[in-house]
Amino acid sequence: MKKTILAIAFVAIGAVSCKTDKNKTTVGEKKEVAKTENVINTYKANIAESSVAWKGSKPTGSHNGVVSLSKGTLEIESGNVKSGEFIIDMTTIVCEDLKAGDGKEDLEKHLKNADFFDVEKFPTAKFQVASSEVKGGKVHVTGNLTLRDVTKSITIPATITEADDMVTFKSETFSIDRTDFGVTYKSKKIDAALKDKFINDLMEVSFEIKAKK
Repeated sequence: MKKTILAIAFVAIGAVSCKTDKNKTTVGEKKEVAKTENVINTYKANIAESSVAWKGSKPTGSHNGVVSLSKGTLEIESGNVKSGEFIIDMTTIVCEDLKAGDGKEDLEKHLKNADFFDVEKFPTAKFQVASSEVKGGKVHVTGNLTLRDVTKSITIPATITEADDMVTFKSETFSIDRTDFGVTYKSKKIDAALKDKFINDLMEVSFEIKAKK
């Protein structure tokens, strides 16, 4: 009787053992866990190679030029702008379509005075990224533009190119209404009596920012 009970016990243990071995998980050396979060790269603007282009017009023609940055940063995550801020040095307004001695200095001085950007009182402007999304191969960046101490939200399409430790942020040309920022000199919206002596309210702007890690 005892032998029978022992035999049954051994058979039962063997059955459980076979089942356990069949379902046994293979144990090996520790593996590195893949990280799922995206890497955010931080870049600092190269001031010498970055600028903001502008163009203003009136019925008789137009003028265009650039303004320099004083500093800027960008945080890029998987080809998208996570955050960023550009500080624009308004004292550096330059007209590029006129030659020295041919009205260039006079126009630059006028743009810097109280009729336009009043750089003595408002020496800097700023664009701060609020959010962005990728659509149609372009990054659509929404941010706050501050000019003459007035802040408005704008959305601009841009392309981002990363190579090694460099990134280029280049916006498409977009237009802003200067009167939204308190620049009302010779605006037909403000003074209808100007007739054809007005300056267009819309001015064209574009950013080209080159930055390094």
